[in-house]
Amino acid sequence: MHTIVPRLEPRTAAVRRALEHVHCDAAVADLLFLEAWEASPTSEVGAVLRIAQIRRANRELADAVRGELAARARR
Repeated sequence: MHTIVPRLEPRTAAVRRALEHVHCDAAVADLLFLEAWEASPTSEVGAVLRIAQIRRANRELADAVRGELAARARR
């Protein structure tokens, strides 16, 4: 049985660009999680460990997402 999971729209141009090169559902979920976490971080241990791994693998993307979200907050 397959479960249909709705695909969330990315909030940042950085993640939108990254998603153009990703075709694996797990990678899509990681990029969307990165973006969501950067917008609203949590101290939950599992989330912190997951975000650390994603950031380590995607340092430039994490910086770009953080920068875009900070720029929006300043407006």
